[in-house]
Amino acid sequence: MSLVSNRRSVMTLFSSPDSPDSHRTRIVLAEKDVTADVIHIDPGHQPEDLVDLNPYNSVPTLVDRDLVLYDAGVIMEYLDERFPHPPLMPVDPVARAKARLMIYRIERDWYEPMNALANADKKHQPKLRKELRESILSAIPLFIEARPYLFGEEFSLVDCSVIPILWRLSTYGIELPSVANSMTDYIKRTFARASVGNSLSNVERDMVG
Repeated sequence: MSLVSNRRSVMTLFSSPDSPDSHRTRIVLAEKDVTADVIHIDPGHQPEDLVDLNPYNSVPTLVDRDLVLYDAGVIMEYLDERFPHPPLMPVDPVARAKARLMIYRIERDWYEPMNALANADKKHQPKLRKELRESILSAIPLFIEARPYLFGEEFSLVDCSVIPILWRLSTYGIELPSVANSMTDYIKRTFARASVGNSLSNVERDMVG
């Protein structure tokens, strides 16, 4: 039976309950207060709908009426434009380009190592954990105490992309040193946002004590 055939009036997000990429799209949905049917899938038993809708058979996948989108970055920007309030990207083209570049670097420097760590065998985990930790700590200067969010005074798609990685630090045995106080304060501030709490799957709720 199709999971979306009778739900065309409701946006549907195929999601993984423990994937950082799925998590950041859910944060955007929650920040926009968008009603969506979130379907958490089992990677080993993916629904026929997903196979038919997405040639890469990947999550997150968003269905909005006849539109099907995959890739977290594409989905996030679509949601920001489709539901413009509150805006999560700057209006100025230069600032938007800088925000996109920061998200690109987060994906390369944080998402790729974390995904590699998540899929690695025990032999290779220590090396990958060390590389991820060093990459995260190298970004400490970006967390400026006088600035509430990474890209300025307003919560943005940059924050939506950073939070799922920081949320999983303890899961992967990564502790922040005392010199990372500004990052620790950022974590406390952003984790307390209602949208972050509302975005969580049951699996993610158990990641942070």
